[in-house]
Amino acid sequence: MKKQYIYFPALAFLFMVGTLVSCKKNFLGVSDQLAPELTTEKVFSDPTLTRQFYANIFSGIPNSSLLVLDDSYRSLNGLDNPWPAVSDELKVAWNNVRSLASNGYNPGDATLGRWVTLYRLIRQTNVFIDKAHPIPHTGLSDFINEEEMTRMKNVARFFRAYYHYLLFELYGPIPIMSKVIDPAETSLDFPRNSVDEVVKFINDELTAVIPVLDEIPPRPEERTVPTKGVAMAVKAKLLVYAASPLFNGGFPEALTLSNTDGKQLFPAKNTNKWKLAKTALEEFLSFANGKYELFKLYTGPGGSYNPDESLYRLFIDVENNKEIIWANPVTSWGAVNEEGTDRRATPRSERAGFASIGVTQELVDDFFMIDGLPIKESPLYNEQSFSVAGDDPSGRTEPGTFKMWVNREPRFYQTVFFQNRRWPISNNIIQFQKGSGNDNSAGDNPYTGYLLYKRLARNIRNEGTYPRSQFRPAIIFRLAEFYLLYAEACNEVEPADPKILDYLDKVRERAGIPKLANIKPGLLGNQEQLREAIRHERRVELATEGQRYFDVRRWMIADKPAGQGGQGGPSTGMNMNSSDLTIGGFYKRTFVENRVFMKAMYLYPIPLDEIQKSRLLVQNPLW
Repeated sequence: MKKQYIYFPALAFLFMVGTLVSCKKNFLGVSDQLAPELTTEKVFSDPTLTRQFYANIFSGIPNSSLLVLDDSYRSLNGLDNPWPAVSDELKVAWNNVRSLASNGYNPGDATLGRWVTLYRLIRQTNVFIDKAHPIPHTGLSDFINEEEMTRMKNVARFFRAYYHYLLFELYGPIPIMSKVIDPAETSLDFPRNSVDEVVKFINDELTAVIPVLDEIPPRPEERTVPTKGVAMAVKAKLLVYAASPLFNGGFPEALTLSNTDGKQLFPAKNTNKWKLAKTALEEFLSFANGKYELFKLYTGPGGSYNPDESLYRLFIDVENNKEIIWANPVTSWGAVNEEGTDRRATPRSERAGFASIGVTQELVDDFFMIDGLPIKESPLYNEQSFSVAGDDPSGRTEPGTFKMWVNREPRFYQTVFFQNRRWPISNNIIQFQKGSGNDNSAGDNPYTGYLLYKRLARNIRNEGTYPRSQFRPAIIFRLAEFYLLYAEACNEVEPADPKILDYLDKVRERAGIPKLANIKPGLLGNQEQLREAIRHERRVELATEGQRYFDVRRWMIADKPAGQGGQGGPSTGMNMNSSDLTIGGFYKRTFVENRVFMKAMYLYPIPLDEIQKSRLLVQNPLW
């Protein structure tokens, strides 16, 4: 029997990065980085090495805080958060995502993939499930009892399902790898399983582990360990994906995709899949009742609800934040005197900021007005003048502000930093026109005349005794998204269901804007208008959190015109080429770049080298 070897590279952040190579062959992208060889027998007879091997299984958890750069200066990949910059949300000034939206990509240079990393980790979960075992207590040495080992294997099984889910989300149907493959006995060439097979495998695995996962992490330091609620959330979201047009008969070019043996990979439309998604969401929300809740702070006058503080601290507070279902503690927010997202979102004029995360005008336009209506429907909207005293009773803007940005909803002010707004702590007025301290004369500039403000810590400053950094988690799942997913599923099943507006309005109410049930009383029962309302709400509520890229694809609207979800065509902002602070000068919608979207981009291409070395693996449609 051939020996198996395990190789451990250096410690990375909180997780020991360990990889397994069988017979020194690279299996589905297992690392070639070599360290002292250890047999599986030795690793799984040593409690410390066993726990290190287990801990590395966590290393594929996505990091939503990495939008541009971190202190490693590496290119972003598909487990970071490049998605806002390659959708109609952000324009960033650096790294591989700077020009991807305008230049496009192909199977040979698709840098945002997940294929190699996740299949390596799936192999590691399979090895752990197959080979790890309790290690008895002998004398004073460490040990792993049956209970701990069972718990670790349940978690590993969750991750095997979750990593298949992350691959499915990006690539569609994929090869299912559910066991350790002995390369001496088996061909290392695998065809893709069908959409329905992949969804069934992931769903079955999650269904099996849900009853045996902890309801809450047993120790505070184990918050990243997936719980029952996390597994239920993944299952519900998986079934929403499976019911959505991209994976449910709505992508005509995919319906003819088949393996080399003729096996069809994409199913015809089946509306019953929305009922399955709705049921899974109901099961999750029933479980969530009393365990998770929308984050709200009552710090307004007289103890009233404060939407601004709630929407800000939702992403800052860790303790007592029951909206967070799952988050990654390994983040890339960085520090304002080092590299990371916080410094990239700080103006150059504010103590060595980099000002290189710009918000698109298209996202700015999609935030509602304070009356809860879109800008095209609200009598409050005006982009022909500047405000005077009394125009903004909320006090969120100052007199002299371009009226485009006055009387917008609270989520707008928590997401977008615009011209003539005051920066926290310094109270300095920030400007982006030509000749200002944040103009486009330097490579570090936002391109659009807007900076990303969402999730930025506002107590940090690169000066004096102020803190330079602020820990907060990188949220993966939060309750508001699942309220919106439930509203979506209810609408697809029965558009007259009153729960559609109930759950949509829970999110709007927390956002500080009127309920749709009050301002559009005839909406219920109109499936198309409700569908648009739900999609609009997701666009705003989840802005820049990494979901928009996947939403417009699963809905099959990414090839539509701009303003209808389209991801191609002109992207705009304010006129940073002008020093004229008048309407028609800086205050003018201005072309920034032309973005590329081809129908092939509905699914990410499988890496070219994987296709070239395989006889059985077929590429995604149109690539």
